[in-house]
Amino acid sequence: MSWKKPRLVFAVCIASCASILILSYFQRTKLSSASAPEIKLCRGIPATDTITPLRDNRTFIVAPYFDNRKDKMTRVISIVHHKEVEELYCWFCHSANGEIYVSKAEIDVHSDRFDFPYGTTDLKCLEPEDWEPRYVSIHWSSRGDIDQLPLFEIRNRDPEGSPVTFTVCISTMFGEYNNVLQFVQSMEMYKILGVDRVVIYKNSCSPLMEKVLDYYIAEGIVEIIPWPIDSYLKVSSYWHYSMDPKDIGYYGQITALNDCIYRNMHRSRYILLNDADEIILPGKYPDWNTMMQDLQEQHPEAGVFLFENHIFPTTMFTYKFNISSWNAIPGINILQHVLREPDQKHVVNPRKMIVDPKKVVQTSVHSVLQAYGVSVRVPMDVALAYHCRYPLQENLSRLLLIKDSTLWRYSMPLIGRVNKILRRIAWNTGEYE
Repeated sequence: MSWKKPRLVFAVCIASCASILILSYFQRTKLSSASAPEIKLCRGIPATDTITPLRDNRTFIVAPYFDNRKDKMTRVISIVHHKEVEELYCWFCHSANGEIYVSKAEIDVHSDRFDFPYGTTDLKCLEPEDWEPRYVSIHWSSRGDIDQLPLFEIRNRDPEGSPVTFTVCISTMFGEYNNVLQFVQSMEMYKILGVDRVVIYKNSCSPLMEKVLDYYIAEGIVEIIPWPIDSYLKVSSYWHYSMDPKDIGYYGQITALNDCIYRNMHRSRYILLNDADEIILPGKYPDWNTMMQDLQEQHPEAGVFLFENHIFPTTMFTYKFNISSWNAIPGINILQHVLREPDQKHVVNPRKMIVDPKKVVQTSVHSVLQAYGVSVRVPMDVALAYHCRYPLQENLSRLLLIKDSTLWRYSMPLIGRVNKILRRIAWNTGEYE
């Protein structure tokens, strides 16, 4: 019997060690599960594209954003047929336990649709009171299988980092855009004036323009949002349905602008809404920062600042700043276009905007549609939107145009910057050598 006792002690030791190892395994497994990605229990097909069509082919989702400025809700930026979509539902997914909460969406088609059948739309989804959803799907029914629905991550739930001061939203770049010289000049002017980030909703551009964009992306100033809207809808390059009866106007420009505001709501103090051929040009200030500090002090309740848009026609130019090394580059040399069209009687000049994104609810191109702050019209001598493009008043003679050389105040640093960028792009691509 003496040999059994050691064996018994040995067996007990083995069992104790095994218990410790098993307990340790389950503790590690529990910790590992707790740190797993939240989306693990949320069912559905994760959306990866900028524009996601629903199965009805009448609803196109861009992105959902958390918005608690008035109610605790998710605002889904989308494009919807204004007549044929009457009912949609928001399916919220609990990332911890997979619970589903369904609420009926309020379908709010923006008023500036300009008679096109499709328009920018906010799907306003009230969230559950007792938990904060991280993911949402949109469906035309309150019943169904969420596994078959696109699943969207709700943005702006937990803003991170310190916001920059100025972001320019450019929408949209289309038509194999190839105005390289003017784009580079505008980008360098933005930097002189104080831009931190330029967000471009890109549909199409030329191969050379693609290389220019790659340079600015690598520099860290440009962010590209793919915008393949013509894959889903018949798009017009005009602003009104009567001018070109398609599904949606100007390549969905208004949708892109609204998405850019919400995308950068917590990332930027101010957002400038303009095109690549437009520059909000200060008259009394050296840059945007000093201008906006002064304007905001004068109008502390303002959330929107409107600047008159003035046409500097590309058909009229001066021979000054005819820089030979730029002649082979496709595009407009803005330094040669300082003659602007005069105001027209009984015609109100459109305006471009600098906005506080936290105070904007819905925007159009030349004004906001809904906002929490007031709008201020900035006098023309303070600043204007320099718009270098094909003339609006085609039959005006040169004598009737007004010389406005405000842009020339920046000519020396601008020329140096543009030359530097073009040399770097040539070095990287072999162009212009």
